[in-house]
Amino acid sequence: MNEQGNISLLKQAYDAYDKGDIQRLLGLFAQDIAWELPDIEGVPFSGKRHGVDQVADFFRVLADCQEPREFKPDQFIGQGDQVVVLGHGTFTVKSTGAEYSSDWCHVFRVAGGKIASFKEYDDTHRAAQAYRPQGAGAAAGKTATRPAVH
Repeated sequence: MNEQGNISLLKQAYDAYDKGDIQRLLGLFAQDIAWELPDIEGVPFSGKRHGVDQVADFFRVLADCQEPREFKPDQFIGQGDQVVVLGHGTFTVKSTGAEYSSDWCHVFRVAGGKIASFKEYDDTHRAAQAYRPQGAGAAAGKTATRPAVH
């Protein structure tokens, strides 16, 4: 598949997610897809997964944990078998009620007309803060002079 074909495939994937059609989205993935988000303490859907079944579980846990307020891919950049997607999202964490926003970067590899790998880069500090129960740091007697580095 050429670069424009790869970009078209990724646009289909974001469209399926936007419409809540997770089954259609999963159909665009290779069976042995490698899926990686940064590990974030307290965020149940973070970390690595492998295979369509584990990625399907990722989307289930994601929906259980947070509500997207905005999730918008802004730019698609293709080179060879790689597609980089830049975008922005705003989410509400169901357990804390906190809202957070972040620009993000998604890096995909396409093989055999399917999405073979995914890696996300975003503001993990904002997500960690939103998932932390109110007053958790203060209750433990912790005061930070600088934000944690993630």
